Amino acid sequence: MEILRSVVIFVHLIGFAVTFGALVSQAVSREFRFTRVMEWGVVISFVTGLALAAPWPEGIELNYPKIIIKLVILLVLGGVLGMGNARQRRTGEPVPRGLFWVACALPLIAAGLAVIW
Repeated sequence: MEILRSVVIFVHLIGFAVTFGALVSQAVSREFRFTRVMEWGVVISFVTGLALAAPWPEGIELNYPKIIIKLVILLVLGGVLGMGNARQRRTGEPVPRGLFWVACALPLIAAGLAVIW
Protein backbone atom coordinates (compact mmCIF):
# COMPACT_ATOMS: atom_id res chain seq x y z
CA MET A 1 0.00 0.00 0.00
CA GLU A 2 2.92 2.31 0.72
CA ILE A 3 4.23 1.76 -2.82
CA LEU A 4 0.85 2.78 -4.26
CA ARG A 5 0.85 5.96 -2.17
CA SER A 6 4.38 6.74 -3.39
CA VAL A 7 3.25 6.28 -7.00
CA VAL A 8 0.34 8.68 -6.42
CA ILE A 9 2.75 11.23 -4.91
CA PHE A 10 4.99 10.81 -7.96
CA VAL A 11 2.07 11.43 -10.35
CA HIS A 12 1.08 14.44 -8.22
CA LEU A 13 4.57 15.86 -8.74
CA ILE A 14 4.26 15.20 -12.47
CA GLY A 15 1.06 17.29 -12.47
CA PHE A 16 2.97 20.18 -10.90
CA ALA A 17 5.83 19.76 -13.37
CA VAL A 18 3.45 19.74 -16.35
CA THR A 19 1.69 22.90 -15.17
CA PHE A 20 4.81 24.82 -14.22
CA GLY A 21 6.82 23.61 -17.20
CA ALA A 22 4.14 24.78 -19.62
CA LEU A 23 4.00 28.18 -17.89
CA VAL A 24 7.80 28.55 -18.01
CA SER A 25 7.92 27.59 -21.68
CA GLN A 26 5.34 30.27 -22.49
CA ALA A 27 7.25 32.84 -20.45
CA VAL A 28 10.56 32.02 -22.10
CA SER A 29 9.03 32.23 -25.57
CA ARG A 30 7.34 35.50 -24.54
CA GLU A 31 3.97 34.33 -25.84
CA PHE A 32 2.18 34.59 -22.46
CA ARG A 33 -0.66 32.28 -23.46
CA PHE A 34 -2.43 29.63 -21.43
CA THR A 35 -2.51 26.19 -23.01
CA ARG A 36 -4.44 22.94 -22.63
CA VAL A 37 -1.28 21.36 -21.21
CA MET A 38 -1.51 23.70 -18.20
CA GLU A 39 -5.12 22.68 -17.65
CA TRP A 40 -4.19 18.99 -17.81
CA GLY A 41 -1.47 19.58 -15.23
CA VAL A 42 -4.00 21.17 -12.88
CA VAL A 43 -6.42 18.27 -13.40
CA ILE A 44 -3.67 15.72 -12.67
CA SER A 45 -2.67 17.62 -9.52
CA PHE A 46 -6.30 17.89 -8.40
CA VAL A 47 -7.18 14.22 -8.86
CA THR A 48 -4.00 12.93 -7.26
CA GLY A 49 -4.27 15.51 -4.47
CA LEU A 50 -7.75 14.24 -3.63
CA ALA A 51 -6.41 10.68 -3.59
CA LEU A 52 -3.61 11.74 -1.24
CA ALA A 53 -6.09 13.52 1.05
CA ALA A 54 -7.73 10.18 1.83
CA PRO A 55 -6.39 8.55 5.00
CA TRP A 56 -4.73 5.50 3.44
CA PRO A 57 -2.93 3.42 4.46
CA GLU A 58 -4.15 3.25 8.03
CA GLY A 59 -2.12 5.13 10.56
CA ILE A 60 -1.21 8.10 8.34
CA GLU A 61 -1.81 11.47 9.97
CA LEU A 62 -2.97 14.12 7.53
CA ASN A 63 -2.34 17.85 7.86
CA TYR A 64 -5.85 19.10 7.04
CA PRO A 65 -5.10 22.85 7.14
CA LYS A 66 -2.30 22.32 4.60
CA ILE A 67 -4.58 20.20 2.40
CA ILE A 68 -7.32 22.85 2.46
CA ILE A 69 -4.91 25.69 1.64
CA LYS A 70 -3.38 23.73 -1.25
CA LEU A 71 -6.87 22.90 -2.54
CA VAL A 72 -7.86 26.57 -2.47
CA ILE A 73 -4.65 27.51 -4.32
CA LEU A 74 -5.34 24.84 -6.94
CA LEU A 75 -8.94 26.02 -7.40
CA VAL A 76 -7.79 29.62 -7.77
CA LEU A 77 -5.20 28.49 -10.33
CA GLY A 78 -7.91 26.65 -12.24
CA GLY A 79 -10.03 29.79 -12.19
CA VAL A 80 -7.17 31.96 -13.41
CA LEU A 81 -6.46 29.54 -16.26
CA GLY A 82 -10.15 29.40 -17.12
CA MET A 83 -10.49 33.18 -17.21
CA GLY A 84 -7.34 33.53 -19.28
CA ASN A 85 -8.45 30.87 -21.76
CA ALA A 86 -11.86 32.48 -22.14
CA ARG A 87 -10.23 35.83 -22.85
CA GLN A 88 -7.81 34.27 -25.33
CA ARG A 89 -10.65 32.62 -27.24
CA ARG A 90 -12.71 35.80 -27.25
CA THR A 91 -9.99 38.27 -28.26
CA GLY A 92 -7.27 36.09 -29.77
CA GLU A 93 -4.68 38.01 -27.77
CA PRO A 94 -2.37 36.67 -25.04
CA VAL A 95 -3.52 36.91 -21.44
CA PRO A 96 -2.59 40.04 -19.47
CA ARG A 97 0.89 39.77 -18.03
CA GLY A 98 -0.32 40.22 -14.46
CA LEU A 99 -2.70 37.29 -14.79
CA PHE A 100 0.04 35.20 -16.36
CA TRP A 101 2.49 35.91 -13.53
CA VAL A 102 -0.18 35.11 -10.93
CA ALA A 103 -0.65 31.76 -12.68
CA CYS A 104 3.12 31.22 -12.45
CA ALA A 105 3.27 32.10 -8.76
CA LEU A 106 0.38 29.90 -7.59
CA PRO A 107 1.95 26.49 -8.33
CA LEU A 108 5.22 27.68 -6.78
CA ILE A 109 3.39 28.72 -3.63
CA ALA A 110 1.61 25.34 -3.48
CA ALA A 111 4.91 23.50 -3.95
CA GLY A 112 6.57 25.64 -1.30
CA LEU A 113 3.80 24.88 1.16
CA ALA A 114 4.09 21.16 0.43
CA VAL A 115 7.82 21.14 1.10
CA ILE A 116 8.15 23.64 3.94
CA TRP A 117 4.99 22.92 5.97
